[in-house]
Amino acid sequence: MRLVGTKNLKKNAVLAKPIYNDKGRILINTGVVLDEKMTKRLSELGITYVYIEDKYTKDIKITNVISDKLKWEAMSIIEKSFMEIKKADPASLSMIMEESTPTFKRLIGKVLEELRGNTELFSLMLDVYLYDNYIFSHSLNVTIYTLALGLELKLPPDQLEILGLGAILHDVGKMDVPMEVLMKPGKLTEEEYEMIKNHAESGFEMLRKVGDMPLLVAHCAYQHHERLNGSGYPRGLKDKEIHLFGKIIAVADVFDAVTSNRVYRNALLPHEALEILYTGAGKLFDAKIVEAFRKSVILYPNGLGVLLSNGEKGIICRQNKGMNERPVIRVIERDGKEIPPYELDLKENLSIVIVESESIN
Repeated sequence: MRLVGTKNLKKNAVLAKPIYNDKGRILINTGVVLDEKMTKRLSELGITYVYIEDKYTKDIKITNVISDKLKWEAMSIIEKSFMEIKKADPASLSMIMEESTPTFKRLIGKVLEELRGNTELFSLMLDVYLYDNYIFSHSLNVTIYTLALGLELKLPPDQLEILGLGAILHDVGKMDVPMEVLMKPGKLTEEEYEMIKNHAESGFEMLRKVGDMPLLVAHCAYQHHERLNGSGYPRGLKDKEIHLFGKIIAVADVFDAVTSNRVYRNALLPHEALEILYTGAGKLFDAKIVEAFRKSVILYPNGLGVLLSNGEKGIICRQNKGMNERPVIRVIERDGKEIPPYELDLKENLSIVIVESESIN
C-alpha cells in the first residue's frame, strides 16, 4: 500500500486501509474506490493522507504499534474519565480522579507490555482517523510516545508507571477550558489563548489533591509546556528546574501535536516534525531526549514516496531499526521514467540520502 496526500489522489484510487472515527467505527472501508466527490469530502473533513492500493507496493506491510483492541479500549477509558472530570463539581473532583487512577495504571501496564513486545520502530501513522475530540486521541498518542521514550531511556518499571500517568493526564486541565475554545478553527484571541495556557496550572491543581496519586504526576501536567531557555509556561522554568518527566512529555507532546490533523492546519510528516524538535534541541528541548526519540520512531513511514540524492524515486518498503533515517527503498523511477523495481538499502549505501518526500499536504 502507498501513502498518498488526499489532494494528490488520482481518479479512482482504491483505499488500502480503512478510515476510522475515534470510536473505532469504520467510516470508509478497504477496497472502496475514491471518486472525486469522496476525495473532496475527505479534504473537507481534514483527512490529510490515505493509504491506497498500488502496483508497486502490494506486499509492503504496515504494522500496528499497539493492537486495535487496546487502542479502542484506551480511547474509551480516556474519554469516559475525562468527561466525568469535566462534569464533576469541585467537591467530588478528587474522588472521581482517585477512582480513575487504578484504571489508568492498568491501561499503562497494557501499553507497556505491547510496546516491549514490539520489535518494530514506533509510528502512529498507521491508520487514518477522524477524531471528534482531539484531546482524547492526543492523550493516548502522547502516552505511547512518552512510554516509548521511557523504554529507550531505560527507566525502571516504577518510574515508567508514574511517567505514563503523567503523560495520560498531562492535558487534563483542558477540561476546564470551554470546548468551543479548544476546537476553534480560527485564530485565538488573547483571552482565549490565556484560557488555553492556564490548562497546565489547572491540571496541576486537580492532580496534586488526588489521594494515591504521586505528586510528580501533577508536575508533569504543570511542566510539559516549560522550555529549557525559560520561554515556556506557566512559570518560565529553565533547564535543571524542569523535571526529566516534564522534558520527556514536552517532546512527545510537540511531536504528536504537529503530526496530527487539526481543524486549523494539516499534519506534518514525522521527519518534518523531528526537524522542529532538532531546531529546538538544547534551547527548547533536551537534546538527549530528542536524540532518544529519533531512535524510537519511524521517520519515513512505509509506503511513502521519496526522491533520492542520486535522482531516483522510490517508495519506503522496510525500516532499519537503529538507523531509521536510512530505510529500504523500492526504487521505481529513474530520470523521470519507470524502471523495473529494485530494492535499495540506504544502510548499505551511505552515499545516497533521501532529499525529498512526496508531499501529503
